[in-house]
Amino acid sequence: MPNKVLVVEDDPSVCEFIREVLSSADLDTHAMTDSTQAAARLKTEKFNAVFLDMRMPSPDGIELARQMRASGLNLTTPIIIITGERERGLTARAFEAGASFLVFKPVDRTRLLRLVNVVQPSIDHERRQHHRFKVTCKLSVISGSNRSQGRTLDISAKGMLAQLSTTLPVGSSVSLTIELKPAAPPVLATARVVRSVGKDCVGLEIDNMSATDRDRWHQFLLPLAIH
Repeated sequence: MPNKVLVVEDDPSVCEFIREVLSSADLDTHAMTDSTQAAARLKTEKFNAVFLDMRMPSPDGIELARQMRASGLNLTTPIIIITGERERGLTARAFEAGASFLVFKPVDRTRLLRLVNVVQPSIDHERRQHHRFKVTCKLSVISGSNRSQGRTLDISAKGMLAQLSTTLPVGSSVSLTIELKPAAPPVLATARVVRSVGKDCVGLEIDNMSATDRDRWHQFLLPLAIH
């Protein structure tokens, strides 16, 4: 499965050029010129890397990077800021907002492909961490004084899509008890609700597990990844 990448650039010709170059590098590239629409999409759709133009109508690339790093599905996604400015203060702002790399305009094919080679390990790591497997496990979720029972619909190294007996608001912090196999000790974790799907399904991103539970979680996923 190719890595999924989003390009947000308000100049249509530049946006299409970057999309074409990234697609030629076997990246599943989605291009958008409207940053407001891109902000909404980033809240509901997972990408393995995001290219953001620094100067756009609000929200600009800096603000979009901040939104991504604040919460949600793309919290750890590599961010590449595209800018025509080399002022030290602006580049510092980009990195403070969460940028992983910078690429300077004018963007040409050779430099962009070189950047892809540099970024590729980070992109691959992000894809592996969030690759989903269709697996059903029993699940208990505690949020404050409320307890929900449910099951996973799919799982990844970083989280899961779960169907629960009660609705939980996006942003909630929860404690999880995950039954990987019958008669085996459950895996315990803390997580955040990062999205709501329909009436009773939520996306959960794992925040913390003990070293022992994380090892058991990854060992459970390993045979699924091989197949």
